[in-house]
Amino acid sequence: MAPATAGDAGAPVIDVQGLAKRYGRTDALIDLTLRVEPGEIFGFLGPNGAGKTTAVKLLLGLARATGGGGSVLGAPLGDRRARRAIGYLPELFRYQPWLRAREVTELHARLQSVDGGGGGASSGTASSEIDSVLDLVGLADRADDQVGGFSKGMQQRLGLGVALLGAPRLVILDEPTSALDPVGRADVRTIVRRAADAGSTIFLNSHLLTEVERVCDRVAIVDHGRVLAIGRTDDLLGESSVRVRATDLAPADLNELRRFGRVAPGEDGWLSVSGIDPERVPELVAAIVGAGGRVHAVESGRATLEDLFMRLVGGAAVGGERGAGGGAGVGSERAAGGAGGADT
Repeated sequence: MAPATAGDAGAPVIDVQGLAKRYGRTDALIDLTLRVEPGEIFGFLGPNGAGKTTAVKLLLGLARATGGGGSVLGAPLGDRRARRAIGYLPELFRYQPWLRAREVTELHARLQSVDGGGGGASSGTASSEIDSVLDLVGLADRADDQVGGFSKGMQQRLGLGVALLGAPRLVILDEPTSALDPVGRADVRTIVRRAADAGSTIFLNSHLLTEVERVCDRVAIVDHGRVLAIGRTDDLLGESSVRVRATDLAPADLNELRRFGRVAPGEDGWLSVSGIDPERVPELVAAIVGAGGRVHAVESGRATLEDLFMRLVGGAAVGGERGAGGGAGVGSERAAGGAGGADT
């Protein structure tokens, strides 16, 4: 793949302040402020109705903000020239079932060179680019097969390949692993890292918290269109924690354990203690035994992204529906059109 076009090394790829979007009487996005730096793999997380897909549409110029503003690739939101340097994989997309995988990528490669694109690449260069992308997403041996015979996971891979055509400076991925099995998800993580290593900045919108935790450099957790937390993954999850499975403890005993950290009872006798000094874990276990409890298992570690997410959004179900007043559901915010450059 050709290297991504270089931009101003000191300028953020995405820089928005107070971005807002209202549909009728519903506020889908309120006061979204964030920056994404060049070369980052940035995770954008939130429950359904948090405004994630609305934010993506505003960044791509597929909808107009009703408040705030910002820039993408140094240009105002919706700028057509900037959109030509963006690869986009929507959450829901469909390709014509009679087209072959190579034909899909050829179509989008041609679309990248229309509308004043300066003539585009030669046919030889385009063919080489298509072969490279299909190989990258694991579809080289299915390039001449019709898309209608592809599984959901294979179609997702094809959409990802289309989004990476031309090594765009910014790649926006909306739930890129939602239709994939664990092996496919691991492959996508590898593809995303390779794209970032080649110079692309990745904006990853996902509900799969473990996937984001594994691949992203920084994350933002949003709810009702506002950023609740933003930072490097290691910094946000730096707090140590321990899980203990213990029985025969009274509620009063749990209160005594709060001197070690924040205690959260779970199912089947599990207790989570966040913010505990790792050196005090043996002391915690001794305190449980001293209170008459029986310890069956101890798992030390740090807080997970899911722990942080659930704490910040107040227990909203990941992937579930939001109640009334929780903002426009993601299901009502789908971006029209297929995967590929935002111009298409």
